[in-house]
Amino acid sequence: MTPSQWQALERGRTNFGIAVPSGERETTISTEANINLDKEFGRSADLVVEIGCGMGDSLIPMASARPEKNFLAFEVYQRALGAMCAKVEKAGLTNIRFIEADGVQGLCQLIADGQLSELWTYFPDPWHKKRHHKRRLVNPEFAEVVAAKLSPGGRWWLATDWPEYAHVMKEVLDGNPNLRNAGTLDDGWADREDRPVTKFERRGIEAGRPIRDLMYVKTN
Repeated sequence: MTPSQWQALERGRTNFGIAVPSGERETTISTEANINLDKEFGRSADLVVEIGCGMGDSLIPMASARPEKNFLAFEVYQRALGAMCAKVEKAGLTNIRFIEADGVQGLCQLIADGQLSELWTYFPDPWHKKRHHKRRLVNPEFAEVVAAKLSPGGRWWLATDWPEYAHVMKEVLDGNPNLRNAGTLDDGWADREDRPVTKFERRGIEAGRPIRDLMYVKTN
């Protein structure tokens, strides 16, 4: 981290970070942790969660365009968080909070069932080697968690530059009875709408990999 990134992270932790007690490892969450999001944001509003916000390439412009919504980001890499915090400060945004912890555990433990308006999982690690596929974020068990946390009509947005993983995501989520594929393009893929191009997406494009977006809606 650069000194400026570290200073931005320290200010961000104070001004819009949500501190939760750690579990056995630094990036895990204590089983006794809980948060009151209305109190943390100072208001009640639709909640959007991003797992793995990185440097905020998607989060910052999309939160800026939706001031009426609350945005909660999970990220474990401090260098990325430092860059994200600096961008939030520069943009003067007040509708973003972040938690330095594992996003899957955070979603499971800190978000109530039916509380989530949108979930973003943009460019999760594809774990492209077959022996590592079990580490992938999108699997049937996680889909069940997301379906429980989404409110009726809530949306789950996904994107990847790894074609095989894109098809696996689609197959997994098409198999969940509580999620409906709402993609408007051929074969059920979704339009990116106003999702900005991220650093990871640029790398995929430069490598010649196609970008696939998906969008699923909670049915009941």
